[in-house]
Amino acid sequence: MVQRVATVAFQGVEALPVDVQVQVAPGLPAFHLVGLADKAVSEARERVRAALIASGLALPARRITVNLAPADLPKEGSHYDLPIALALMAAIGAIPSDALNGYSVVGELALDGRIAPVAGVLPAAIAANASGRGLICPGPSGPEAAWASPDMDILAPSSLIQLANHFKGTQVLSRPAPQVMTAGAPLPDLADIKGQESAKRALEIAAAGGHNLLMVGPPGAGKSMLAQRLPSILPPLAPAELLEVSMVMSVAGELQGGALTDRRPFRAPHHSASMAALVGGGLRARPGEVSLAHKGVLFLDELPEFQPQVLDSLRQPIETGEVVIARANHRVTYPARFMLVAAMNPCRCGEADTPGYTCRRGANERCKADYQSRLSGPLLDRIDLTIQVSAVSAADLVLPPAAEGSKEVAARVAAARTRQIERFAALGLPQLLTNAEANGAVLEDIARLDGAGVALLREAADVLRLSARAYHRVLKVARTIADLDGADTVGRLHLAEALSYRPPADGAMQAALGKTPTQAGATGATGSAAWSPR
Repeated sequence: MVQRVATVAFQGVEALPVDVQVQVAPGLPAFHLVGLADKAVSEARERVRAALIASGLALPARRITVNLAPADLPKEGSHYDLPIALALMAAIGAIPSDALNGYSVVGELALDGRIAPVAGVLPAAIAANASGRGLICPGPSGPEAAWASPDMDILAPSSLIQLANHFKGTQVLSRPAPQVMTAGAPLPDLADIKGQESAKRALEIAAAGGHNLLMVGPPGAGKSMLAQRLPSILPPLAPAELLEVSMVMSVAGELQGGALTDRRPFRAPHHSASMAALVGGGLRARPGEVSLAHKGVLFLDELPEFQPQVLDSLRQPIETGEVVIARANHRVTYPARFMLVAAMNPCRCGEADTPGYTCRRGANERCKADYQSRLSGPLLDRIDLTIQVSAVSAADLVLPPAAEGSKEVAARVAAARTRQIERFAALGLPQLLTNAEANGAVLEDIARLDGAGVALLREAADVLRLSARAYHRVLKVARTIADLDGADTVGRLHLAEALSYRPPADGAMQAALGKTPTQAGATGATGSAAWSPR
């Protein structure tokens, strides 16, 4: 007789059904495990054997064969321990043979019979609920599984003995309750930053529309401080976004105690990160930083210090919002809809733009060009806003804190995002949430310009040598600026400010456009100029 137990195999954030088949047959004592299993799965036989002995059970002196079907699907991870052990227990009569009907099982076994938490419980629970099954998972992962459905049958034992007692009726396991991660330390506040008013304005625009942002400035100007305060002005995750983000975090084993959080992720990898670490991959094709930053922020400090090949690997995820990792025997897709926020010095010494400074490497412009050549044009073309962040003077540092902090900016960002969500819903596109996600005909519809705006954009496109991608990104930023102003249409001033965040093609750009740059904000304000007609 063959005993069957349902479990799953993970392919990206998708949980595919796997049938664990156990046969205990006459013959010389042996334990064979087949079904394209990796090393972690093959080692399950020893963990299962030790856990059963610790639970007061002994494997029969017979030939045991475990098949993980379908046999051509790669099986990876330690979550097959528990389904194999339960199938064996049912096969030898330790638990009723029909007790596991209607359940999907995941869990790792310790040698003493305890059930250890595993990655991927949330996707496994969602897949089990979709197929009309309950879920048996480790106790610490129970709160995570409970988010799949309030009506789903979930058992979250801490040991094999506890689960066996539940099936025998001598102990009842209660359904775990979903948990939300308690708020930790408060997020850094924009009020901590003195000066940099136009940089704060660019940060607000980026947050409101989900736009990519590049900050260029000398060391100590506050670029990292600005980026670290971006999460404090972003709206919390909506319920649908919360599940998307949590599924990626679950597969990566990043959920703490099975509790979910509505804070948007903020990932800041070191510039020594490899391509596999940044976009995903490796032997088991794990999610990378771009997927762990899904619906949140990916902050790359010291941007030119990253390997050029690593940076160029971001080009496809930025455009499509997903990462496709192809291997010889399988293909994995992870979501990667993130805001790219980057910071860099203008040159290696960082002072090329400082008045009166002469670089020891040669001419300042040559030093800047050599350093910035590490960034490819196609990558820079995908950045919506580029700002110059100048050093803050001592006079600015002794000023009292700014009257406006993250709370006030976050309210404006939330209002702008609400306008975007309502606009896309009215167009029958509820899957779009920010202006940065709009493309093609949708963008032309929501960011339609008047005659003056069309003339300005046409002239700017020639002078700035805008590519088709940059042209559309300017429209997206202009639409976001209009949303922050509460305007239904994109005006000429909105478009002019959006154009000011594109890097100039040459020094004569502003004169050619016939505009006068004006610095936004108070004393010490730095960044790109907002254009206004003469």
